[in-house]
Amino acid sequence: MTLRANYFELASKAMQILMSQESYLREQFCVSETLTVSIWELVKLRVSQINQCAFCIDMHSKDALSQGENQERIIGLSAWRDMPFYSGAEIAALDWAEQLTSGKAVDDHSYQKVVETLGEKAVVDLTIAINAINSWNRIAKTFKPEVGSYRPT
Repeated sequence: MTLRANYFELASKAMQILMSQESYLREQFCVSETLTVSIWELVKLRVSQINQCAFCIDMHSKDALSQGENQERIIGLSAWRDMPFYSGAEIAALDWAEQLTSGKAVDDHSYQKVVETLGEKAVVDLTIAINAINSWNRIAKTFKPEVGSYRPT
């Protein structure tokens, strides 16, 4: 396998910006009344599934498990609409993640629905989080870090 560029080394300032964004999001999800770190991990994993990012699927599955997520919920995530395992907030967040990841315009009904469930501040933070994982997916799919090399901290 051909090794690809070390993006953390070659664009360290840009990577620091992305890591600072992750720190901001962790703070927000830790204090939010509606969004939890668990929801954040489910969203990151679901978006990574949609984008077929093997490295990120591996990473976020491990992170979710290390944070106490149920294996059954992780396995069922690709069919979350038909699984009885997810709360109303999780359903709203996963639906929003799929809508934004599809790249289609968000209609007023969908926007109002997610705001009614999660609140405006949470929707803003969730939107930033979805944008972030889509960005990370594209970086990982381009530079191909070794799948399985990630270890949760």
